[in-house]
Amino acid sequence: MTHGAHIKAICKLLHGFAYRHDLHRLFSDCMEATAIAISNSVDLANREKREARYLEIVGHYDREVVDAFPKVLGELVLALDAEPGDVLGAVYAELEQGSKDRGQYFTPYPVAQLMAGVTIGNRESVEEIIKRNGFVRAMEPACGAGAMVIALAETMREEGIKYQQHLHVTAVDIDPRAVHMAYIQFALLHIPAAVVHGNSLSLEMHECWYTPAHILGGWTAKLARREAEEGAYALLAAPPRASAPTIEPASAPANNSPQQLSLF
Repeated sequence: MTHGAHIKAICKLLHGFAYRHDLHRLFSDCMEATAIAISNSVDLANREKREARYLEIVGHYDREVVDAFPKVLGELVLALDAEPGDVLGAVYAELEQGSKDRGQYFTPYPVAQLMAGVTIGNRESVEEIIKRNGFVRAMEPACGAGAMVIALAETMREEGIKYQQHLHVTAVDIDPRAVHMAYIQFALLHIPAAVVHGNSLSLEMHECWYTPAHILGGWTAKLARREAEEGAYALLAAPPRASAPTIEPASAPANNSPQQLSLF
């Protein structure tokens, strides 16, 4: 089966209950419940509160609807196993769940692949970062269902770089449903990532979802070690402090607004 066949199968499963449930809520609840099921297998720190939320979600539906959730996951697994891509983004579009009023647009996967190639540039520059730090970090300030990150991981794989070992992603989105969609796909593709429900503009963070690859790969410790090393290098490279304070002319503030997918 192609992606299209699996996407249609997922949509058919969900549309089968649309006559008695709001499709928007049904899809959102399916995504959140699935994300919780994956998270609770590895993230012990958040298990209790997420398990309570899971029970709250499934409590709204009868057994037939709840049994459809793992079937949706099964179709997604088969689709990603056949060929990595933004399957849930395509499902989202097929169900016409997008919100133009909220400025919500999901990047077509071929466009994401093109942009991922541009982001990586040449393989040597990425390998240089990996040689220096052990891995490369990626930041995606508006991740949607994760198309850009998935395309980045696949581009690295095609270049002979094992993204499962040498890539860590921080992905942010203001929409919790997008966060759950991205988290599910990153988890299934074994991408080490922290997927944040937050606002990249105001820097507010509501919740963080760590993929199994992040937790099982010990990435919290790896990131802390890298940040400590960078802090030490910055301290050693800093010029000596003057004996008396000096006043420097004001300079233009740095541009701290979130950019598109970036590597560092």
